Amino acid sequence: MKKLLGILVLGLLWCDVGLAKTLVKLPKDTSSGFKKVHKSLTGKYYKDYGMQVVDKKDGHPVRAGDKSIRFEVRSGDCGSDPDGWSDCKNDRERHELRGNNMDNKSTWWYAWSLYLPKDHINVYPTKVALGQFHQTKGQPVFMFEENRGGYYLDRSVFGNATEETIPILTKENAIGQWNDILVNVRWSEDNTGYFKLWANGNLIYDWQDKTKSKGTKTYFKFGIYRTGIT
Repeated sequence: MKKLLGILVLGLLWCDVGLAKTLVKLPKDTSSGFKKVHKSLTGKYYKDYGMQVVDKKDGHPVRAGDKSIRFEVRSGDCGSDPDGWSDCKNDRERHELRGNNMDNKSTWWYAWSLYLPKDHINVYPTKVALGQFHQTKGQPVFMFEENRGGYYLDRSVFGNATEETIPILTKENAIGQWNDILVNVRWSEDNTGYFKLWANGNLIYDWQDKTKSKGTKTYFKFGIYRTGIT
């Protein structure tokens, strides 16, 4: 079995992301609205190939400008965070970047462009998240995952593992081409919240209700995150 199991290339755009411990400064060709994010798998565990800024002159796919962000996960890419969490002990592998915490009862726009190479292998039923809105004191509330049928949104706002799955892109449309994702969300712990999702200019999902748990703040993580490897 090939050791190289997942590659993801992203072009990103969203608003107001701040500082953290393990900082990464992204060039303007790859991001707008923030200057720095940080690695979610810290220290020696984060491999050099895990996240790279690549250039189209070297043959890499690029959505706009000359550069894009390339993520890669290989078998055994796991480690521990300073808070004691261990991906290795919980059957997980990842290379992600993490944004700053978002304010409660505030409205945000997020946008990114996603490219999966033509030789990409779908490893379903292993869960592969290609982006997630997480919480500081709780579970992820919205995850973007590769499913058997393609690229899906997984909602788990009320504390359940999966409450609803929404198809975004078919597996044919998700692979070998750029796809543009746009999200408009109001983070709220009551029914004044909303979460709207567009793919390539088409409205895919319009959720009107709470979008986070009480007493938490949300943040965006993007890259490759695999769960249930064994």
